[in-house]
Amino acid sequence: MESTVKIGESWKAALEPEFSSPYMAELKRFLVQEKDSGKRIFPRGGEYFRALDLTPLESVRVVILGQDPYHGEGQAHGLSFSVQPGIRPPPSLVNIYKELQGDLGIAPVRHGFLESWARQGVLLLNSVLTVERAMAASHQGKGWERFTDAIIRAVNGQDHPVVFILWGAYAQKKAAFVDPARHLVIRSPHPSPLSAHNGFFGTRPFSRANDFLVSKGREPIDWALPADPEA
Repeated sequence: MESTVKIGESWKAALEPEFSSPYMAELKRFLVQEKDSGKRIFPRGGEYFRALDLTPLESVRVVILGQDPYHGEGQAHGLSFSVQPGIRPPPSLVNIYKELQGDLGIAPVRHGFLESWARQGVLLLNSVLTVERAMAASHQGKGWERFTDAIIRAVNGQDHPVVFILWGAYAQKKAAFVDPARHLVIRSPHPSPLSAHNGFFGTRPFSRANDFLVSKGREPIDWALPADPEA
């Protein structure tokens, strides 16, 4: 699978045992079969590893962990919670923007394209990296979870401190092995409209992340997104 996608050298070295493992070969066969049967898979193949492309392992400062890619037309492009330019921000992202405004006073933008965060060292990682069109969670249990566990382990093993923002029980369980003595782990309910009012709002994850990074001698994240998503 790695032969068909671009992936940074630091990630390639860290994940080589995964790429060469039988479970990844089986995952590749599954994806090929799904496409050969005429099914639409999101995101497109060149964007499966977009989060890794934009955020090299050594540059990771913050991890925001999602679950599955969006399964609607034109939404997913390989970054958790982010949608492509021209697509209305989904409800969870709208709530993330509300918390960002309450936390740092940053007014919401009209788009949901988060690449500027990723380029600064925010690893926007989904647990599962593909999905069938209009079929939520359709690629769970096919091997992606094991692969993304390896990504989280690689970040956890870095010699510099990182912030892990874990929204919801799923993310918190998946990253339960992260070392809180070395990294900052921020846990809260998920920003989904179903749970955001149960403790997500007011948790101030963005300022807490930056305060921690600065305290460790690292550059903070500029959480203000450009008004133009293509900028």
